[in-house]
Amino acid sequence: MRRSPRDLDKVHRTMTRRTLLLGGLQAAFIGGLAARMRYMQVDQADQFRLLAEENRINIRLIPPTRGELFDRNGRIIAENTPSYRVVIVREDAGDVEKVIANLQQLIPLDPEELERARTEMRRSPPFLPVTLADQISWEDISKVAVNAPALPGITPEVGLTRVYPQGGDFAHVVGYVGPVSDYDLSQMQDPEPVLRIPRFQIGKVGLEAKQEDLLRGKAGAKRVEVNATGRVMRELDRREGQPGADLQLSVDTRLQAYVQARLGGESAAAVVIDCDTGDLRAIASAPSFDPNLFVRGISIADYRSLTENPYRPLANKAVQGTYPPGSTFKMITAMAALEAGLLGPEDTVYCPGYLEVSGRRFHCWKRSGHGHVDLENSLKQSCDVYYYDVALKVGIDKISAMAQEFGLGIKHDIPMSAVARGLTPNKDWKTRVHKQDWLIGDTANSSIGQGYMLASPLQLAVMTARIATGRKVDPRLVKSIDGVEQPSGAGEPMAVNQNNLRKLRRAMYSVSNDRRGTAYGSRILTDEFRMAGKTGTSQVRNITAAERAAGVIRNEDLPWERRDHALFVCFAPFDKPKYAVSLVVEHGGGGSAAAAPIARDIILQALYDGFPPLEAYPAKDRSRVSAQQERLQRELRPAAKPEDKDRA
Repeated sequence: MRRSPRDLDKVHRTMTRRTLLLGGLQAAFIGGLAARMRYMQVDQADQFRLLAEENRINIRLIPPTRGELFDRNGRIIAENTPSYRVVIVREDAGDVEKVIANLQQLIPLDPEELERARTEMRRSPPFLPVTLADQISWEDISKVAVNAPALPGITPEVGLTRVYPQGGDFAHVVGYVGPVSDYDLSQMQDPEPVLRIPRFQIGKVGLEAKQEDLLRGKAGAKRVEVNATGRVMRELDRREGQPGADLQLSVDTRLQAYVQARLGGESAAAVVIDCDTGDLRAIASAPSFDPNLFVRGISIADYRSLTENPYRPLANKAVQGTYPPGSTFKMITAMAALEAGLLGPEDTVYCPGYLEVSGRRFHCWKRSGHGHVDLENSLKQSCDVYYYDVALKVGIDKISAMAQEFGLGIKHDIPMSAVARGLTPNKDWKTRVHKQDWLIGDTANSSIGQGYMLASPLQLAVMTARIATGRKVDPRLVKSIDGVEQPSGAGEPMAVNQNNLRKLRRAMYSVSNDRRGTAYGSRILTDEFRMAGKTGTSQVRNITAAERAAGVIRNEDLPWERRDHALFVCFAPFDKPKYAVSLVVEHGGGGSAAAAPIARDIILQALYDGFPPLEAYPAKDRSRVSAQQERLQRELRPAAKPEDKDRA
């Protein structure tokens, strides 16, 4: 069918419009392309010429600044100090061994550190920096910086490293940091990229490990431009990280240093707790060690000296060590009987020196016995038979429940490593664990803190604070985080008869202030600071019938590891308790001779906030105490002034 001229003209006009539209689009595209090419080739010519000359952009992590630790008064406990180091990036270095050889001509490199760096380079991605030399001098870092063009892949850096200015005083509380290990990474589900930077420091033990997430902070990042030799040409942009939180602890640096020094050469532990708030004012384990040795990797010789020491300096005896509490547990047995209504304060028990239980004699520490004793006299003279008799009436289940009410057998929630739960055994526990029935003799042993019963010095301090206040005091180690006060450990009133607690406190007062009390020799003479306490001696060996008949061997005549543990718990002032103290001297012998004098000195130091006057001590002790104070004042590490480091 032929089209008319009109139809042909209409088709022609339509095709012309389409052609013009298509042509216009092509022209716009070509124009845009030309403009972009001009922008890149003319306006941005210098930048792209630089990049074209084998330059490239690297993204590098910025390690966060670790949070610092302070005592309750703002004195520094753990801080970050500048550290000069030299790092190498393997993929930028080319011939790594040649570069290292050139570097050795400029600065000394430790062979052991160098071998460690080679190992890290083999295991790490080629783009990660590896430290070749750390904590070097300003002169050495300057030499490296000046010769940077001849050292491809080598970069001088200024970083931060952890320092513990108080040395061993806080080693068991704070712990220490160290480089991230393969084991550390294996324990994490999704490790942050910053943790893969070789020698990045994280908390290994103690509070440093338990509060790692708070202290570490968040990493930042920067984009840098490097040339073909790996040298950084310029920093293009930077995203700052988030520093870790600063923590203020409840401990007092000066009191902690005193306690550590007062424990001296003993294998011992002491805890000082604030009865009003639950704050741990001091928590010491002796002997201690210098945590600074671990920050960059401890030497084999230093580590061996710590692990082979029979006094176990690496163990935190204050929270990790568990011991039979001995006679310090007698308040719990008495309280269980008082609360059950099976014992009155005037009720007496006759002590002939032993109690016959199921055909077996359970002996009192005093071979001739104490005669008729009531509650106050039983604690004052620490009569064992009284508590055997009372325990058989009340039963182990009630005793165990009362022990937990006073903080024993409980893992207290403080950020320290290996906090022990201890053990307050009962019938179900023995059936479940030992597949045996509970025996009546087990109850007799437990009543005086022997047998299966175990407690840590921390738990004994909590127990004493609860007896002193009648409140469920909980220990607190972290006082504030970035200035935000943490919940107090003051606790609510305990669900026990307060009159019964008053009777226990009065009996503990007699222990320290009555002439027949086992701790009378360690009394405090200052009226407003009178102390109430309880001695304890826990056996670590069985005494056979033959030895008992021939005469029990004195502790001082036994090898050290077979001697009894010495314990003492106390609080003061008696009328308005401020502090409670627990002390354990491993294999120290008797609690009255070995533990009570040390605990008395510690609580006086806390009450006076410094060395107490000699008038606070019995006259017979003043000459010895004076010489002791002079010696300790010379030994104590000078504490940092609060105004110098008061950033908490």
